[in-house]
Amino acid sequence: MPSPASLSPAQAAARLTEFTVIDVRAPGEFASGHVPGALNIPLDRLPEAVPALKSASARGSLLVVCASGVRSTRACEILADADIQAATLSGGTSAWENDGHGLDRPEGGSATWAMERQVRLAAGSLVVAGLLAGTRFPAARWLSAGIGAGLVYSAVSNTCGMAAALSRLPYNRAPRGGADLAATLTALQR
Repeated sequence: MPSPASLSPAQAAARLTEFTVIDVRAPGEFASGHVPGALNIPLDRLPEAVPALKSASARGSLLVVCASGVRSTRACEILADADIQAATLSGGTSAWENDGHGLDRPEGGSATWAMERQVRLAAGSLVVAGLLAGTRFPAARWLSAGIGAGLVYSAVSNTCGMAAALSRLPYNRAPRGGADLAATLTALQR
């Protein structure tokens, strides 16, 4: 499968009004700052959004965004399988902000860490815990080995089970009063 079209932050900013921007990060990450005008459809909820995205893509181009470009590339592949063309923002919101473009930060939005940072903290903590516990209980070192194997699998498959689990934690969910997926899908149908 060919890679999805990728736009630099400067290219995307120059054409931002041409796109329906879809941010596939967890709602907590989205609430901490997103590309102006972006709508939030978390990657794990993307399959149920396909009909609305197909409708939106018939009216104009889609630009898919995440924190670094990994999840948005995966989202573009999912959309391509459904015959929906979309471009990804190279480097994600991190590159967007580093290039000098502003992020919308809704009032009351928290400073939730990017998912990749959350995964590094959780994986590193579990590895250290396994090694420390292994000094008293040698079998506990298998926890560290399991996390290491999971990280290797994550890199090879370009998926992350730990990120999927972390995205379900309360601080990664939509904040109270925030837009929910049903409202986003309704907006895409218009």
